[in-house]
Amino acid sequence: MKKLTRPNIEKFLRRYATMERTLDIGSGGSSYDRFFPNRLTVDIDPARKPEIVADAHALPFRDGEFACVLCTEVLEHTKDTRGVAAELMRVLRPGGVLILTTRFVYPLHDAPHDYYRFTKYGLRELFVRWQIVEQCSELGDFSTVGALLQRIGFQTTLRGGKLTKVFIYALAWIFSQLDWLVKAEYGDIKRAVPEQDILATGVYIAVQK
Repeated sequence: MKKLTRPNIEKFLRRYATMERTLDIGSGGSSYDRFFPNRLTVDIDPARKPEIVADAHALPFRDGEFACVLCTEVLEHTKDTRGVAAELMRVLRPGGVLILTTRFVYPLHDAPHDYYRFTKYGLRELFVRWQIVEQCSELGDFSTVGALLQRIGFQTTLRGGKLTKVFIYALAWIFSQLDWLVKAEYGDIKRAVPEQDILATGVYIAVQK
């Protein structure tokens, strides 16, 4: 079963596709060449076969070396998020764009190296010095419930075997079709503060240096 989150992340990355030299952080196993054909892949894990093995906390590149920096599903796995954010911006040239995706409401993954979750406000604060080009949520409220059910199917052994898994995946698909039910959202239980995407699997952001 295809991940419910995958089409949205690819749609977001497609909007920033470029022929410019791109640094792809935590790129082990990703296949974004069609969007960023001139990317240099970097990962801390040599088993993932990146072009360069390096830690995002201390990148081995000059200041302003890249026109574009891509960082997908990495920030939640770093111990010093502010330090990593500073490194990403350091190697980005003036006017360049950082494209970053990370998790908000999501199960443990890549354990035990899974440390943080980010709200849209947390990301804005992290990149407060830079110009935000775009920020959006990955999935809507009900779709997020669907994605969580899907991850239960992916990451557990359930009583009932395959039949139970089929039931879980069917529920996941049903929930993924129900975002239209939400008429309005609020940032508090008193419904005093209008809000959007109160329950999202992830947050995407593009910022310009």
